[in-house]
Parts: sequence; C-alpha cells; structure tokens
Amino acid sequence: MNLRGRNKVSATFSMSSMTDIVFLLLIFFMLTSPVITPEALDLILPKAKGKTTSQQNVAVSITEDLEFYVNDEKVSSGQVEGRLNSMLNGLEEPTIILRAAEGVPIENAVQIMDIANRNKYKIVLAVKPN
Repeated sequence: MNLRGRNKVSATFSMSSMTDIVFLLLIFFMLTSPVITPEALDLILPKAKGKTTSQQNVAVSITEDLEFYVNDEKVSSGQVEGRLNSMLNGLEEPTIILRAAEGVPIENAVQIMDIANRNKYKIVLAVKPN
C-alpha cells in the first residue's frame, strides 16, 4: 500500500520575482527623486550644527557674485523688500529662509535680516549640516 502523495513541493526559492521588484523600485525612485528636491539655487552653504525647517514661505538666496534671488527670480538688492512684501502680504506667519552662499559678506545677509525685522517676518538662516 503506497500512501505517499504524488505532488511534491519544491524547496527551492526563485529570485527572479524579487529582482523584478527591486528593479521596479529602483526605476521608481530614480524618476521621482528630481521631483522631491526643492526648487532652489545650487549654493554651497556654510556648515553648522542644527537643521533647517522645510516649511517656508519665501526663500531669499545670495550667490557668491552678490546676486539676490527671491525664490527663483533674480532681483536687485533694492527691490528685495518690495518683492518680499508683495509675496508675504496677508500670510499668517510669514517666514523667510535666507540662503547665503559661503563667503558672502555679512553685510548682505544683515540687509535681508533687517528687512525681515522691519516687517515683522520670521527669518531662518539655511546652513549645511556637519
């Protein structure tokens, strides 16, 4: 009397489905990673301990060539305050994130901080973590 079952379960493991899933995830993250990066200028920021908040209303960037940008729009140093006032008008807690490149004279950063102080805006200095 033969009581053995005819259907045997194979004990091997097939990696082909696992590699398909890994490649699909790799393609997904490669395609979505440019969407995640914030629209900002590529500046070399000074290093400091601490972190920058990602919630912001307006970003002011100062390049090494002392060019001022409000978000991605290039403005002259005299037009920064008017542009900030028009963009932050009516917001509940207006916040400026200041992205000054490494080596920018402190006077230019203080100019933006003074604008924020006069208009009662919160200001955050962006730095590169250590």
